[in-house]
Amino acid sequence: MILVRDIDARGMQHCETTALGVLLRHEGIHLSEPMLFGLGSGLSFIYWDSKNIGFPFIGGRVKPFELTRNLTAALGLDLQVEETTSPRKAWQHVMTAIDGGRPLGLQLDSYHLDYFTTKVHFGGHVVALYGYDDNAYLVDTAPQGGAVTTSLDSLARARAERGPMTARHRSFTIRAPRDHRLPEESARPAIRACADAFLNPPIANLGHRGIEKASRLVRSWLQRSDRPGEDLPRAALLMEKAGTGGALFRNLYRDFLAECAQWIDSDHLRTGHRLYGEAATLWTRVAGLIAAAGESGDPDHLTQAGDLLQQLARIEREAMQSLCQV
Repeated sequence: MILVRDIDARGMQHCETTALGVLLRHEGIHLSEPMLFGLGSGLSFIYWDSKNIGFPFIGGRVKPFELTRNLTAALGLDLQVEETTSPRKAWQHVMTAIDGGRPLGLQLDSYHLDYFTTKVHFGGHVVALYGYDDNAYLVDTAPQGGAVTTSLDSLARARAERGPMTARHRSFTIRAPRDHRLPEESARPAIRACADAFLNPPIANLGHRGIEKASRLVRSWLQRSDRPGEDLPRAALLMEKAGTGGALFRNLYRDFLAECAQWIDSDHLRTGHRLYGEAATLWTRVAGLIAAAGESGDPDHLTQAGDLLQQLARIEREAMQSLCQV
């Protein structure tokens, strides 16, 4: 068995921040999950519907791995990324890091991992790997067990999967130079970058425009699905429970802004924090209404959800307009 020493194998709520937490703690950088998420400018919104996904998808964060790139750039960390189409080379990248005493992050499809009980393909899943023998020793989210193991064969299949959001056997390591930036130095630029992207999305499916679009389209979800009793509760579960930290990542961003208030004395920040507190509460209500619509078949629940989403588009737009000025 080859294990990296001094690994703090704590699972968090979200997969990418969990992996980043493991890698950064090994470098002596200890940050809360909301701080990891916020410094990575992780908050976003997407409404996506296409023939190949079957039912609309609502997401609340930036695309996979963008959070990692944003966070390491914000803190001035050295991010080393490896990608290859060769499974042999991919495993060599793992052995080089682990044998050298350094944990690494992996992007893969969670469907193939032995410990995952919910068998749904998701190619944007991220774990930290800190050892191997006949099994791989991983750190996943707290709901998935934190420190877990999976067979090398299952890991290889997870890394080789192709489809939406997958990467080519992507692995990454992080090194912290002595002169890396502190969170209090990086918070303002990270807040402004996140707000700017949210307010100026390139297409109508993203940011506050995406929430407005969702407010119109969610009202017809009972007709959109052939199996509303399954599809709507599953969509609500993904919004509230599937690694989002609750309220479609809004709980995490609200708490990030609260932490930043320890260093930043700004009315604009306080306004953004207050509004994201309101938004988090409303997102949980939206998820509950969507689930109730699927379970009961009552379209009034979706009408209420649409009204709340319209309100959320306004609240989050106002929040981000304020945070742009921090």
